[in-house]
Parts: sequence; C-alpha cells; structure tokens
Amino acid sequence: MKRSRNTKIVATLGPASNDYETIRALAEAGADVFRLNMSHGSHDEIRERHKIIRQVERDLGSPIAILADLQGPKLRCGEFKDGPLELQDGQDFRFDLDDTPGDATRVQLPHKEIFAALEPGSSLLVNDGKIRMKVKECGSDYALCTVMAGGEISNRKGVNVPDAVLPLAALSKKDRNDLEFVCTLGVDWLALSFVQRPDDVREARDLADGRAAILSKIEKPAAVAAFNEILAVSDGIMVARGDLGVELPVQNVPPIQKRLIRLCRRAAKPVIVATQMLESMIESPMPTRAEVSDVATAIYEGADAVMLSAESAAGSYPVEAVTTMNNVAYEVESDPTYREVIEASRVVPRETIADGIVSAARELAETIDVKAICCFTHSGTTATLVSRERPRVPIIALTPFTGTARRLSLYWGINCNVTAEVARFKMAVVNAARAARDMELAEEGDQIVVTAGIPFNQPGTTNILRVAPCEERLIFSTDPE
Repeated sequence: MKRSRNTKIVATLGPASNDYETIRALAEAGADVFRLNMSHGSHDEIRERHKIIRQVERDLGSPIAILADLQGPKLRCGEFKDGPLELQDGQDFRFDLDDTPGDATRVQLPHKEIFAALEPGSSLLVNDGKIRMKVKECGSDYALCTVMAGGEISNRKGVNVPDAVLPLAALSKKDRNDLEFVCTLGVDWLALSFVQRPDDVREARDLADGRAAILSKIEKPAAVAAFNEILAVSDGIMVARGDLGVELPVQNVPPIQKRLIRLCRRAAKPVIVATQMLESMIESPMPTRAEVSDVATAIYEGADAVMLSAESAAGSYPVEAVTTMNNVAYEVESDPTYREVIEASRVVPRETIADGIVSAARELAETIDVKAICCFTHSGTTATLVSRERPRVPIIALTPFTGTARRLSLYWGINCNVTAEVARFKMAVVNAARAARDMELAEEGDQIVVTAGIPFNQPGTTNILRVAPCEERLIFSTDPE
C-alpha cells in the first residue's frame, strides 16, 4: 500500500478489533504494524488474530509487521479481607509475605525479590503511582512504610519500585511460554516489558534464536540509566511512557523521550513512542488538542512509529483513531519546519562503506530530481541505514525475503517490496524501476537511485550506487553489468 507519510503507525488489537473487517479497515486507514498484547487474550485468540492479519496482508498485497508484546513480571499486592480501603497520608502500612487477607494496616506482597532490594528510604508506588509510600523499616520478608500520598488500595493492585534494580528476570514463566508460542506462530518483532539491564535482552534473544527481532521497552529508571548498553543489544526500542511516568517525575519523561529518539536514530534502530497518545479516543470520536500535539511532537522528533494501545484494542473508535494519527503524521510531515527539525538533528556516523553509500544516495536525492531511493537488501541493513538518513524522497526496500520485508515495515519511510533474487546489477536496476512504478512513487522517465551490494545475495556488502532512469526498456540494455 502506498502511504503519504513516513512515520509508521502501530495499532494494538483487542476486543474492539478482532474481526477481518475491522483489521482490514485499520490497515487501510494507516496501520503499518499490528501489536498483539500477550497480557490479554488466550493463545487461541492470539492465533486467530495472527491468522487474520496474514490474510489481510495477502489481500492488500503489502507486507505487514506483527509485534508480540510480552507481559513481563507483574508486581502486585495480595487481596483484602473487606474489599477496598482508603490509606491516609502519614499512616504506617506494612507489606509482607503472609498470605492472610489484608486490612487497613498490612497486605501481602508475594515478591521476596522486592524485599531483597529495599532499604530504608526507598519508594514504593501502588496503583499506577496514585499511592506513594516511603520505606521506614524493612527486612527479608517485610517492609514497614509511611504513606506519603494516600488513596484507595484494593485487590491485586500493581506495585512499582522506582529507585531499585530488582533481582527479577525480565521473562517470567508465562513470558517464556508466550515467546515460544509467538515465535512458532511467526511474528516479526518481540517487545520485552520491564527491561532493566542488557542481560534481559540477551536472554530473550537466545530464546528467540533469530525467529523475531527484539524490541526493548524502556519503562523503568534502571533502563534509562543503562540505555546505551540496552540499545546496543536490541533491534529496536519502545519509549513506554506509562510506567516510565509512574516511576519517574512526569516532567522528566519528555526530555528522556527526545534523548532516546535521537540515540535510536543515530544507531539506525527503530523507536516507537507509546502510551496515551490519543487516550480520549477510547470513548470519543475526536482527540483533545493536547493529544494531537503529543503525537505531533513525537513525529517532529523523528520517531519511527507512534502507537495506539486501548484506543484501537478496546475503544469505541479504533478506525477513527488510526485515521487521526495518519492525518496528524501527514500534516506534520508536510510542514517545512518538519524538514528543518529533522535535518538539523541528523547526526550520522561515517564509519563504513555502507554509511558512505547511503549518505551519498540521500545527498543525490537532495541535489538532483530523484523520485525514490531503492535498496536491494537481504538482511535489511542497507534499508535501515537509508532510513536513518531521513531522506526527502521515498525509500523502497527490495528483498527476496518476506520476513525481512515485514520487519522493515516498522522503520521510518521504508516501503517494502518482495522481489525475486537477482544475480546482476542490471536486473536489480530493472526490478527497482518496476517496483517504483508499481508503487506509484515514480513514472516512466523519472530518475531513481539504486543501491546494492556486489557480489549479490550476500548480507552486509552494500558497495554500489547508481542513478538510473525509471524505464522498462532497461531490461533490453546492453550494459554488461
């Protein structure tokens, strides 16, 4: 499908978007990637959604990426004997390992790892940060806290520990089962929740064994502190602002978002901005002005993708939410200021031949009348490097591998085309010209830039660039190449 914007849209599927008609409508409205939230839905339900997405992909004739989002270790308190309770500012409240139903003075916290990481002065946040406590005294099986900001506490509310790195594996038993299930099913990306350290990513990568790319969700202060190391071992990043805004002061989140996007762009790794982007559209057909501005900010900063969660999964207006996001992206990218911001923030290393080739391709596209940059790629690396350049013209990634095309669907500006293997550069140019015309990104007689690697069919060999006319007659050329 031809898109009129470069920023990609990730749409979460759920009860509001379970059937073929709705999922197809979401794709036609602008969704490039579908997110399967493993926190909700049985394996049978996930399998059915996956099947529908692949059918939509076949019917529309365009690669669609599927992102499976693993739940991660959820920290929750126990249950209360008499139902919800109101905690008051200044009162003492105790967490412990005792499974007796709680009362106004205590409740179970069935995670001994938390107690091992706590010390006097540590903070505990309950119910998405609505209740804030400070540890007064603690041991291996309890924590006595002072309530700093009270509120209602009830059964199984989430608990956050913002100022400690917890000795918890990022993958629970459920996550391991889910990971194997979705990799066998055939997803393109795996999102890891509550990453704290690079080893969390390495563990998932070993289990995935090349069957899916690994995307790390940054939602804990420890992950922000170790971001460079986490980025180095990840294939992509999600700035998950929900939990990040709970565990850190909310005013810290915007500068963190901006910094993480720039680091991802420099590394040529895709970055998704997520959580509460069009939250009001869960119940309203129109977003707030602040939400539109939030989406626009992420696009101005150069994010590869913006994401819808409950808006498309459980809301009353899933297609309208995708349409709104598509329209915002189109308007922002049409603004001359957008190009100024993107180009002013471009920091690209020049370390390899491939870096030089893609930089030259982008500069050519800005110097002469070129309609598209066409990249022949096996692993996807060449196309991702061109995406990092944020060129002014469309990027076409041509690959013989459907899996590569699907994975590249998450990257800024990349239009994916599954093509036959080629043995000579002349045929690469011919296929590129044909793809550009078929996608309506160029017409007969226009010029395109083609990049590839010689010898062909070997990953990581990008070493050739050519400006070519977008003409069918190229196939009859006497060019010895």
